[in-house]
Amino acid sequence: MARGNFHKMHGLGNDFVIIDTRTSPVEMTAARAKALADRKTGVGCDQLILLEPSDVATVRMRIFNQDGSEVESCGNATRCVVSLLGQDATIETDGGKIDGTYGQNSITLQMPPPRFDWQDIPLAFAMDSAAMPMAWDELASPMAVNVGNPHAIFFVANADAVDLAHLGPQIEHDAAFPERVNVNVASIRNGELFLRVWERGVGETRACGTGACATAIAAIRQGKVASPVTVHQAGGDLTIGWTPGGPIEMTGGATYVFMGEVDWDDFG
Repeated sequence: MARGNFHKMHGLGNDFVIIDTRTSPVEMTAARAKALADRKTGVGCDQLILLEPSDVATVRMRIFNQDGSEVESCGNATRCVVSLLGQDATIETDGGKIDGTYGQNSITLQMPPPRFDWQDIPLAFAMDSAAMPMAWDELASPMAVNVGNPHAIFFVANADAVDLAHLGPQIEHDAAFPERVNVNVASIRNGELFLRVWERGVGETRACGTGACATAIAAIRQGKVASPVTVHQAGGDLTIGWTPGGPIEMTGGATYVFMGEVDWDDFG
């Protein structure tokens, strides 16, 4: 059997299995990623991350969700990768290149500017992405933004009161979002954001880096908060800075948990 090593890390409780294929080659399929991510019969994680050689960056990062689907970007995972590398680094993703500044206690990422046009989210047809004319029970008129992956943001009086387990899957799989969507519900108190995120292909997570970015951008763009803003999530806090027309800056922690060894063939 082909044996290989992996690293288990998390960013504010959003956890990852990271495989550096430059030293531990593995052929990854959707079925194998799903099996490794299974919390009962696999290693267990929200996302599985592959590190590969890059011609344009320090390393290329591929991201597989818990359901085996491959996605473009993940802010918490990118912070973990920079921390794992132990140096300033540029990370190539399908959502664009991300520059990471390494620190022992926190990692700062500079991410590409957000996109707001309906084609760039993407949405299934032309509509106002700043206030989509749609509603799902009490969640209505979200702002849609692409920060390397697609997000819908709802501002509510009390994010904790939203039945995200019920509404999250409905919105994620709505036909308006041809590539599905990450669902963010946020409340604002004292100029800070309190956020819950339903991640496509995963479910509700303890933290979502790109969700924090998308929500902060929506709040800044609508004049609800000032930049930089603190985003509170169940797993901890992130600081997000953004000036319209410019890149997104995210600062937060990354935690190394352990290194393990598996037989890849045991997982399909």
